[in-house]
Amino acid sequence: MLTKFETKSNRVKGLSFHSKRPWILASLHSGVIQLWDYRMGTLIDRFDEHDGPVRGVHFHKSQPLFVSGGDDYKIKVWNYKLHRCLFTLLGHLDYIRTVQFHHEYPWIVSASDDQTIRIWNWQSRTCISVLTGHNHYVMCASFHPKDDLVVSASLDQTVRVWDIGALRKKTVSPADDILRLSQMNTDFFGGVDAVVKYVLEGHDRGVNWASFHPTLPLIVSGADDRQVKIWRMNDTKAWEVDTLRGHMNNVSCVLFHSRQDIIVSNSEDKSIRVWDATKRTGLQTFRREHDRFWILSAHPEMNLLAAGHDSGMIVFKLERERPAFSVSGESLFYVKDRFLRTFEYSTQKDTQLIPIRRPGSNTLNQGPRTLSYSPTESALLVCSDVDGGSYELYIIPKDSYGRGDTVQDAKRGVGGSAVFVARNRFAVLEKSTNQVLVKNLKNEIVKKSVLPIPTDAIFYAGTGNLLCRSEDRVSIFDLQQRIVLGELQTSFVRYVVWSPDMESVALLSKHSIVIADKKLAHRCTLHETIRVKSGAWDDNGVFIYTTLTHIKYCLPNGDSGIIKTLDVPVYITKIYGSTIFCLERDGKNRPIIIDSTEYVFKLCLLRKRYDQVMSMIKNSELCGQAMIAYLQQKGFPQVALYFVKDERTRFNLALESGNIEKALESAKKIDEKDHWYRLGVEALRQGNAGIVEYAYQKTKNFERLSFHYLITGNLDKLSKMMKIAEVKNDVMGQFHDALYLGDVRERVKILENVGHLPLAYITASVHGLHDVTERLAGELGENIPSLPKGGKKASLLIPPNPVLRAGDWPLLMVSKGIFEGGLDDAGRGGGAAEEDYDEVADADWGEGLDIGDVDSLPNGDIRTVLDGDEDGAHEENDEEGGWDLEDLELPPDSETPKTANSNARSSVFVAPTPGMPVSQIWVQRSSLAAEHAAAGNFDTAMRLLSRQLGIKNFTPLKSQFTDLHMGSQTYLRAFTSAPVLSIAVERGWSEQASPNVRGPPALVFDFSHLDEKLKAGYKATTSGKFSEALRHFSTILHTIPLIVVETRREVDEVKELILVAKEYVLGLQIELKRRELKDNPIRQQELAAYFTHCNLQLPHTRLALLNAMTVCYKAQNLSTAANFARRLLETNPSNESQSKTARQVLQAAEKNMKDATQLNYDFRNPFVVCGATYVPIYRGQKDAICPYCSTHFVPAQQGQICTVCDLSVVGSDASGLLCSPSQVR
Repeated sequence: MLTKFETKSNRVKGLSFHSKRPWILASLHSGVIQLWDYRMGTLIDRFDEHDGPVRGVHFHKSQPLFVSGGDDYKIKVWNYKLHRCLFTLLGHLDYIRTVQFHHEYPWIVSASDDQTIRIWNWQSRTCISVLTGHNHYVMCASFHPKDDLVVSASLDQTVRVWDIGALRKKTVSPADDILRLSQMNTDFFGGVDAVVKYVLEGHDRGVNWASFHPTLPLIVSGADDRQVKIWRMNDTKAWEVDTLRGHMNNVSCVLFHSRQDIIVSNSEDKSIRVWDATKRTGLQTFRREHDRFWILSAHPEMNLLAAGHDSGMIVFKLERERPAFSVSGESLFYVKDRFLRTFEYSTQKDTQLIPIRRPGSNTLNQGPRTLSYSPTESALLVCSDVDGGSYELYIIPKDSYGRGDTVQDAKRGVGGSAVFVARNRFAVLEKSTNQVLVKNLKNEIVKKSVLPIPTDAIFYAGTGNLLCRSEDRVSIFDLQQRIVLGELQTSFVRYVVWSPDMESVALLSKHSIVIADKKLAHRCTLHETIRVKSGAWDDNGVFIYTTLTHIKYCLPNGDSGIIKTLDVPVYITKIYGSTIFCLERDGKNRPIIIDSTEYVFKLCLLRKRYDQVMSMIKNSELCGQAMIAYLQQKGFPQVALYFVKDERTRFNLALESGNIEKALESAKKIDEKDHWYRLGVEALRQGNAGIVEYAYQKTKNFERLSFHYLITGNLDKLSKMMKIAEVKNDVMGQFHDALYLGDVRERVKILENVGHLPLAYITASVHGLHDVTERLAGELGENIPSLPKGGKKASLLIPPNPVLRAGDWPLLMVSKGIFEGGLDDAGRGGGAAEEDYDEVADADWGEGLDIGDVDSLPNGDIRTVLDGDEDGAHEENDEEGGWDLEDLELPPDSETPKTANSNARSSVFVAPTPGMPVSQIWVQRSSLAAEHAAAGNFDTAMRLLSRQLGIKNFTPLKSQFTDLHMGSQTYLRAFTSAPVLSIAVERGWSEQASPNVRGPPALVFDFSHLDEKLKAGYKATTSGKFSEALRHFSTILHTIPLIVVETRREVDEVKELILVAKEYVLGLQIELKRRELKDNPIRQQELAAYFTHCNLQLPHTRLALLNAMTVCYKAQNLSTAANFARRLLETNPSNESQSKTARQVLQAAEKNMKDATQLNYDFRNPFVVCGATYVPIYRGQKDAICPYCSTHFVPAQQGQICTVCDLSVVGSDASGLLCSPSQVR
């Protein structure tokens, strides 16, 4: 028995599984009904309204309902979503034993100690039938899963089967009047809705339980005579088939297993017994120490059972459902229905190989547990629990693929587990002696090794190595040297999954996953509440695993997340890109397509592949609070900024990433005091005086603003602050500003105005303002304060005059981070972004913040301080012209302090030895023509193109060559006397890279530019600008030889693009040629027809067909025109007028299916068009091909320059396009 979940509670009398969710209801002897999630092991809800024990409970199949019946004679129907009882059905006169919903009709059947069975309609909430006939307590009653039958068991020692067909008919069609009359009679004189079909007598004591077989006409019953009886029935009679004896006390409950041919029963003898339903013998017995069993329940869909006993319940399985499998290269070997099968991942073909011996014993759980496969020898080890653990060795014959019927005698042996450790050697664990026996394919022992830790299972760990598992640890043991290579403490490991390169291993326990390296050095641990089932490594080194309910991922640093939700558990066998191959429990192979964007994004962040992160942000639908929280937690708030729409969150993220520009944008939109304050603090930290000033203005924080002007030396604005303080009647503020300015007269005036004459007198006399001193002395009279006589040397409290007025702190010029630059670009759209970049380049401030923007901000906020009632103050201030921020002067670049080079003082100068020019390094390392051109080595680039693509005419490529060379260099002015320095620009340069390692040149031509050209070409074609379109497609063909891409996939895309451009160039040349020929209608029709055979986009093909149809129709070539009309209609044109024209042409042509003139065009015979002469070359005729654009020509054109690409020689030998370093490796 595999116990999945166990509860401790009062005695459990009723159980019911939910059909879809992992829930089970348990009704207790105490009157409580519990709702458990058996997968999570949690109590979800409890329902406590019954008075006394609740003996029966049942979930509805599809509605959010369940029904319960108890010793209070009540049947209650509950809604578990609303957490309450909906209504109570009253009618029984004694304890209710069982209740059950009908699988189809709105009925409930209940059995009671009042010797009746009642059927209720839960929608109308009425009793619709009473089944009387038993003459003792009715212990259970249940509906047949398909037919109109009810089975009941009673203490009167009988089992009865009732036919309720009439009740169904009455429910379905009670419309006829005659029926209604008879119905009234039956209601008066006792119904005949349900009649006894059979009475099964055979038990010697009261019968406690009876249940139907899910599909066969069988009934099983259990009684107080300790026997389980099987009954069979047909249309007319029912009879006893057999009796199963073995229980030592009353049998409480018995049922047929829905998936296997077995009967499960439980009893008050504290045991659950499993019986073989065909052989009618006992298979297995599970006992409890102290608890009698009362009830059994089977899951309607899954292979789960539940049993209720005196102190709780258990949810269990009888057998493992995990198929034994082993992955080898591109194949999966697995066991299904006693056969070994193989599944090819590439073709998705499933083949039966050989039959596998059935275990001799008839107990459960004897099927194969694990497989181990040796591909070179086609040998397979099948391990199972037979005889306490044994293995069988099969050699798969080569000819058995596809036949799978050859029975072969396997070599057998006893051992805890067996795995291949080399091509023709396998290791078997002998638990009793704790040693490993290494055997050959003849099953002979070659070597014995004692294991270093007490081991209960062994797993493969690379050739010659074993991973040994004990209760609390695993270790890797080298069989050759007999040493332990690594050890790791973990919870009990069930499965071991190695990465394809054998560098990483995942150890799967029941509720955790440990990731370690090949020496078992711990990397990370993951904990899961729901059981872990399987896992595999994907190509990126991410571990993908399944639990019972989800497919999840685990990154190398231990971050995990959900990829997909599962309906049923699956076992991952292999991962190809975004396809996960799984085995289901019934042995079916199932590919699951997943969206790997989230974990690939996180992996790129982890591995600092920011270019990929950028493209994913731009192109994929990544969003959500979880992603923002993740980016913030991992220290990428600047990336999170681009996912967020909420301004408050944006503001916080911008501050966190130090992006003052974005924070200012958000603060303006939020416009709250707290946000302005925080912006000011961050701007101050970055030394951004303009924004500090602006933030203080917005919060009207005049004290801070005054101090800010003091430390930046802005005396003009400080004096304005003093006037504002005066207007606001803020004496302390005014006094402080006067103190900051060193304005003594103003301080004396303030002290005088507020009545502090002695202080005003002292201030004036100390600072030598004699005129003021005399005036104040007159006012003070005799109260003149005495001044101390000078003993110490005193100095006046006057601030020094600022020499420089400070602006923003000079910061190092850094390029914007990849995220700021690229993402702003994506956010704004092209033009605005370019202007921004120019501004950043011109400025000398760290963040590309346009300070002018802050300068010109309207200063309304501070003017509002001057309230209407202070008009006089307004007039005083008018001559000052208000308080403006226009005069914020920034220091020019020349004044920015530069740090002197510490080596400048060195007296001796040693000239450095010249290194190899970068261009030379580029040429030596690369065989890509574009990189040679970038290095300025045009002749080798031309030689390469000639060899690879047969190019002879380089005139169209001249401008591309010069652009590449200029674009891969940048130039620095040194001194007036020194020459300009040229500096190589490298592709993929980063600060972390070693300065001695030179990267490949940066190239001005990018594959994405060609994409734009392609779109422009399509657009021009659609609008009929054929010359312009031809120019675009020719440019594509002239640029592709000088394109460099990174991956093989992109190489394929480039090759595909050549073919697309070639088809369009050829087609457009044909069409332009047709337009020149005004006086040759036959040739015009031929060219129009050939144009339709170029492989164009569907809308363009339709236009070409419409064009050809029109031309031919006008020339009275009706048969040919009809062919074009037919082809046009086959494309299902979305434009209704096109369809209409085509249908009209067809109708006209059907009357006269003739051509007025003979054309050199046979649409039934496949052909290609010659690129020079524009004549068809039919299949089988000789032709010459351009080695670059693969256009076909008539043999006469051999050796000429291709007229389509205008580069290569027709028919010349060439090795093929080389446009990626991946092709060279």
